[in-house]
Amino acid sequence: MKDFQYFEPVTLSDAVSLLQSSNGKASLIAGGTDLLVQIKEHMRHPDQVINIKKIPGMDDLHFDPENGLRIGALTTTRAVETSPIVQKHYASLARATTDFASIQVRNRATVVGNVCRASPSADTLPPLIADGATLQVYGPKGRRIERMEDFFTGPGKTVLGSDEIVTHIMIPPPLPHTGKVYIKHGRRIAMELATVGVAVSLTMDGDTCSEVRIVLAAVAPTPIRAKRAEQMLRNKRIDQEAIAAAAFAAKEEARPISDVRGSDAYRRQMVSVLTKRAIEQAMKEAQ
Repeated sequence: MKDFQYFEPVTLSDAVSLLQSSNGKASLIAGGTDLLVQIKEHMRHPDQVINIKKIPGMDDLHFDPENGLRIGALTTTRAVETSPIVQKHYASLARATTDFASIQVRNRATVVGNVCRASPSADTLPPLIADGATLQVYGPKGRRIERMEDFFTGPGKTVLGSDEIVTHIMIPPPLPHTGKVYIKHGRRIAMELATVGVAVSLTMDGDTCSEVRIVLAAVAPTPIRAKRAEQMLRNKRIDQEAIAAAAFAAKEEARPISDVRGSDAYRRQMVSVLTKRAIEQAMKEAQ
């Protein structure tokens, strides 16, 4: 393992100052479940490792009906998975954290870390985007808010500057009569990266869909919203014909590659199957 300097700042300002002085050669550590493995396998070679665990105010998991859910950068995946509030109001996120790695990893890994890793197959990203999540970012110019769906620019790449830190995820409160579903498909039942992932957040007004978000994972360089599929459902009465049309549109919007987990044709077909299934499940939950 390459030698590096290790720091434990106690304020956000100190952490940002360290990032600025490193000239892009520092890595933040919270859970460390990705970083330590990558350092040991010589995939990353930071000159500095900055531990943010001693910075107060970033380990919260708080919900209120007016502002929604707030997840701090130090909140573990396991804490989100087992939260009764998350299970009640954000079922797709709860499902995604249950599907995330092993329980040992979930007890250390953070949801914010999973977001910043920016893997196209990351489990937490589709439901967060489907729920309209935003990120609170802190840097040299202070705080700013970034929409989750605009955060990713490619595999492992985000709009985050080298001297910026994501401090919180913020998710709006759910609308009444909303169903939230995340379905992950892989070669194994557990501890597997997604071959295809689909998240749906769907709000019903009687027989009519008043709002919907459909997010696809592992079928493009970043998680993507299937916006044409959404248009097939929004402000329309949903029946099997409409669901089939939306599933087909989602299939056409996917841009998968072929790899060891599946061919591009297989992934496209699974997008159609899982989108149909997720819409149907979300409708039942919404009603």
